Order: sequence, then structure tokens, then C-alpha cells
Amino acid sequence: MRYRKLGSSDLEVSEISLGSWLTYSGGVEAETTRACTEAAFDAGINFFDTANVYGRGAAETAWGEILSSRPRDSYVLATKVYFPMSDDPADQGLSPRHIAEQIDASLTRLRTDHVDLYQAHRFDPEVPVEDIVEAFQKVVDQGKARWIGFSEWTPEQIRAAIDVAGPGLFVSSQPQYSMLWQAPEAEVFGLCAANGVSQVVWSPLAQGVLTGKYRPGRPVPEGSRFASAEMAVSRDLVYSDATLEAVQRLVPIAEAAGMSMPTLALAWVLRRGEVASAITGASRPEQVHANAAASGTELSDDLLAAVDEALGDVPVSEPTLAPGARTGVTRR
Repeated sequence: MRYRKLGSSDLEVSEISLGSWLTYSGGVEAETTRACTEAAFDAGINFFDTANVYGRGAAETAWGEILSSRPRDSYVLATKVYFPMSDDPADQGLSPRHIAEQIDASLTRLRTDHVDLYQAHRFDPEVPVEDIVEAFQKVVDQGKARWIGFSEWTPEQIRAAIDVAGPGLFVSSQPQYSMLWQAPEAEVFGLCAANGVSQVVWSPLAQGVLTGKYRPGRPVPEGSRFASAEMAVSRDLVYSDATLEAVQRLVPIAEAAGMSMPTLALAWVLRRGEVASAITGASRPEQVHANAAASGTELSDDLLAAVDEALGDVPVSEPTLAPGARTGVTRR
């Protein structure tokens, strides 16, 4: 496993990280969660990404129990805040009150006195950007989080927050990014790099599409990840016959290079120096080890050119917002 520096922070994170959405929030049994987490440590993964909303606390609770037996300095722990934690419409967003309440609740579930990275799961245009920045700075000043990040912020929102915060508070950006979703390359990567912010990308396997297991002309398999209601938006983005046909054209490219499709897809996102880590999910320990094997895999210029040719006319950078993302910035 190789490690990369996370933005301007002092954190060194594994190139492959383990996420907990759709799996450790209740998608798999507790013992499987434990087995996958142990496999991550065995594979050299030190970066664990979760969120308060995953199972409305279930994922944090699971990892709080499992990780509590490990030395706190042996792993980098990240969680998030924004989405509703109850049916109360006020129990969401990035208001100072909600951030203050949710960091305490997350720390309780995670059984720790601090997280290494606390992330805004989306931007909140209903709250003045100055208030958002001050609330996150307070979390850091109180020692409850070491560093702050954000997920799926637009370039306008990133600029506004950094203008208020100055350098050093925000160190990570978490966008959706894969061969099939390259939009962040256009503006977000360069803007963040210029301000000491690394990318920690989610869905590098396009929710499993880039494993090659989904075939064109066939319906979404029952019981698969893409059959779930949570995946409706992502399914509309990448699950089409044209996309699946392009993915099938990638299969012989991976085979000729002596690698699996997941390894090719993960190595492809890690080819960019702006990317500190690729978040992967796993429902079996062997998936953890298979994903971890992508770390350090180099892709030749010829192979990258073959990937581009295989993708052909498949749209890879449509300006569609990720689920829950909103545009705009409010100021005091």
C-alpha cells in the first residue's frame, strides 16, 4: 500500500480507503463489517470514511465498536455532516447549531474524542458561508476534528469558503470521480490543488459498473447495488447500454495488461496527483484485498490512450449535480 499526503494537512492516507455507505450502515452483517475492517488493516489501508447519515448513525456505531480496540493513531478517521438525521426539517444542513450537535453525536458513536477529518457532506446555500466556516473552525479549535473537508461543492462554493477561511482549514474535497464521471477534472481539481486541498474520490468503480459485471441489453439484476432506491440517480447517470458497451470494451484492455477491471479503474483515478485516496466499498474481505492491490499500479500512456478510445462518445463530464448538491452561496 502506498500513501499520499492529504492536502496541506499532516495526514498521510492510504491510496485506497474503505467507505461505509450502503454496507456498514446495515447492508451487511456486523461480523462481515468487522471482517472487512480487519482486512483493510491487513492490506495497509489506514483511511476510513463514514458519515453520520449512513444508517442514521449505524455505520459510525459499527466502526466505533470495531475501531475502539485499535490504537487511535493507527488509522485516519473521517465522517461527515449535512443530511437529515431525523424527520425534523431543522435537523439537517450546515447551521452552526447542527454542526455543533452532530460532531458531538458522531464522536459518541465513534467512541473517540476527535475525528481526523470532518467533512461537509454537501454545501448549504441557506446558511451564510461565513457562519459555515466559523462553525467548522470552532470544531477544530475545540479539538473535536483535526482538519476539515467538503463533498460535492461547486467551484463557486469552494472559492467562497476559502476566501473566508483562508489557507489551511480545508484540506480535502470528496467528489464523485471515475472513468465514467470525469467532471471534477474541469475546474475542481485545479482550484483545490492551488489551495492545498486534495481529492478523496467516491464511486471510483461507478457503483460497480466498472467491474464489468453489468451487461448491455440486460435489466438491472435483482438484489444488485443498482437495484436499490438509493442508487436511482447514479443509475440514471451511468447505467445505459452505451455505457455498458464501453465498459465491455475496457475488459480486454485490462486483461491484456494483466489486471482486473477494478484494478484498472482504481489505478486510473489514482493516476492523477490531485487524488489522495479512492474510497472503495466492500461486502467481503477478499474485495478489500483486491481493491487494495490497485495501489501503486502504474498505467502506461498507451494503455490510457486505449481507455480513452474504448470510452468513445460516452459522456463522461455532464454538469449534473450529485445527489443532494445545490448551487449558490449566501453571505451575511
